[in-house]
Amino acid sequence: MSTSASLIATDIDFERSGFQTGTLRLPYSHDRSAYGHVPIPLAVLNAGAGTGPTVLLTGGNHGDEYEGPVALMKLMQRMPSMTIRGRLILIPGLNFPAFINGTRTSPIDRGNLNRLFPGARNGQPTEMIAHYVESELLPRADVVIDLHAGGASFEHAPTLLASPPADGERHALYMDLVREFGAPNTMIMDLLGEDRTFAAAAERHGKLFLCGEFGGHAGCDAANLAIVESGLQRVLVRLGVVSDTQPAPAGKTRFLRVEGARAYVYAPLAGVFEPAFRLGDQVREGQLAGRLYDPHRPWQAPADIAFRSDGMVICMRTFARVEPGDCIALLAARANAD
Repeated sequence: MSTSASLIATDIDFERSGFQTGTLRLPYSHDRSAYGHVPIPLAVLNAGAGTGPTVLLTGGNHGDEYEGPVALMKLMQRMPSMTIRGRLILIPGLNFPAFINGTRTSPIDRGNLNRLFPGARNGQPTEMIAHYVESELLPRADVVIDLHAGGASFEHAPTLLASPPADGERHALYMDLVREFGAPNTMIMDLLGEDRTFAAAAERHGKLFLCGEFGGHAGCDAANLAIVESGLQRVLVRLGVVSDTQPAPAGKTRFLRVEGARAYVYAPLAGVFEPAFRLGDQVREGQLAGRLYDPHRPWQAPADIAFRSDGMVICMRTFARVEPGDCIALLAARANAD
């Protein structure tokens, strides 16, 4: 076996025409299962070589984010009756151990999948998942959509995250996909040198990549789920993958950008945080963000925490209990579409 080949195996034949369901078999040898593996469910619908693009759709990169996985499970159940061009590859729970555990990171190795690319063939289980995506799935894909939410610790306004390619034709198609998805907000990403994410991996492979944050509280919000489902449908129509449906027109998206470290509000001390803002509020530099109470000295006046820049609260912490360095809020400012 080539040392570059993934140790993750599957009975799925990605080149075979038609609909298939199965699992990726992630090797996991442990005290109670010496020759065991973790089965990661997936489905593939292939119209045949040369008929259209391959679209890779994933959720559960973090295991406590549910709008994406639910949307993909619903789409997966429709796949047998769908007529498409190209190929769809769906994995609703990419970091499956984390997804089943309902946690951001894997209970096996505490791996945060979205900080482990390009992964490692002979690494810990979460590293092996990242390696499989990078070595086996990304080379097959033309367009990749990875669906997120705020998880247990955050509530995120429904936002598509975009990183437009520079060259003209691909840039134009990419921006078409952004507008067709039609999320209420679109935030232009800047990876700032971070090369361990799924987005960075897709960029290395030259793939069109979209992701998004659609909710939080480790719940599944009906309104945000509807945004994801309709957005995916419009993107698949725009790519020519499906043509037998006419989804509702996309709403206008608001383009945003995070403007540096001052857009983040962090807890300077441990305590209980009382917010003075709501998700979606427009705030100003110096405005009170909230008060931090010391539970060990409840008679002591709380510490005031202020915003350090202007912007819209795009994301806020759900847990009132904080430790030094915990992110309490993230601001985004208006940006140009291009």
